[in-house]
Amino acid sequence: MQRRIRLGMVGGGQGAFIGAVHRIAARIDDQYALVAGALSSDPQRARDSGAELHLAPDRCYSDYLAMALAESARADGIEAVAIVTPNHLHAPVATAFLEAGIHVICDKPLGISLAEGRALAALAQAKNLLFALTHTYSGYPLLRHARAMVEAGEIGELRLVQVEYSQDWLAEAIPAGGMAEGNWHNDPQKAGFGGTLLDVGVHAYHLAQFVSGQTPEQLLAELSTFVPQRTLDDHVQVMLRYANGARGTLWASQVATGCENTVRLRLFGSKAQLDFDQEEPNALWFTPQGGNRQLLRPGRVHSAAAAHATRVPAGHPEGYLQAFAQLYLDAAISIRALQAGKPVPAEARWLPTADDGVAGLAFAEAVLRSHQQGAVWTSLTS
Repeated sequence: MQRRIRLGMVGGGQGAFIGAVHRIAARIDDQYALVAGALSSDPQRARDSGAELHLAPDRCYSDYLAMALAESARADGIEAVAIVTPNHLHAPVATAFLEAGIHVICDKPLGISLAEGRALAALAQAKNLLFALTHTYSGYPLLRHARAMVEAGEIGELRLVQVEYSQDWLAEAIPAGGMAEGNWHNDPQKAGFGGTLLDVGVHAYHLAQFVSGQTPEQLLAELSTFVPQRTLDDHVQVMLRYANGARGTLWASQVATGCENTVRLRLFGSKAQLDFDQEEPNALWFTPQGGNRQLLRPGRVHSAAAAHATRVPAGHPEGYLQAFAQLYLDAAISIRALQAGKPVPAEARWLPTADDGVAGLAFAEAVLRSHQQGAVWTSLTS
């Protein structure tokens, strides 16, 4: 049997939500062993966080550069690193580990500028290393089945795209004194040039691209900031134009009162419609033109793409953590192939990579340009 891939983590210390999600996802398919981490830049917190995760004391770092150098020098050093830091650290941390010859699994966005993203993609390619980007929703079995349906021509020619990512966790007024303590999402130095745009807007954009297989040529966008004292945007709305004549709308909001985590995609083709809402991830609605709405379920749809991402029998829900785990599984398959000098197997081909991150940053920068110029149509180039 193949041994587990030795995994490290940067960020994700005590109390960090996304770090715990990554660790759970990495363990679901039993492909990784977490053996090292720079879980905090505070030495004591780094040690305490590592102890909670049963890491050896000498492999609990408070400096990611020191971790990259030390781990790359060990015979039993990490083979991949998970990066779960605020946005501004994604590029420098990833660069350090790529330079050390270590595969990267990074939270989105790829960086805080398109230039950063392009540099990372080029470095990963030059080093022949995996750079996986955790666009979680592309791991759902039914979204992979939806992509397979689109590729097979089952919805016909794409006409309309509607994608939404709505939350309400930033809807309330900011307390007196400024930003809520610890909320780096409102700090341009840490979050980058976009708030909601770089947090969930790029998720919505990737989802639309992933399933439709098409990239818009132009967009018209408006950014809004509804909550007083907020520095960055908390609402995004975008119109999209595609090369084949299709049209689309994207809206992402973190002030959408009453919304928990609505990620919805609807594709309208000349033959049929597809409708998916990730709060009901075990339901994909397929409606042929002139026909009845049909409910598709995991375990009951028959495509290689869905089968690869399905872990339990029909009638047993698969959710967010399993979708996240799918990305870690595909990353493990890719890493093992690269280590063996072989092509990445076809079943892992839909893993989001640095190229998807570059596309997301190109979208985000185009949104910003359109907004700053008064909401005008803007070319989208990556």
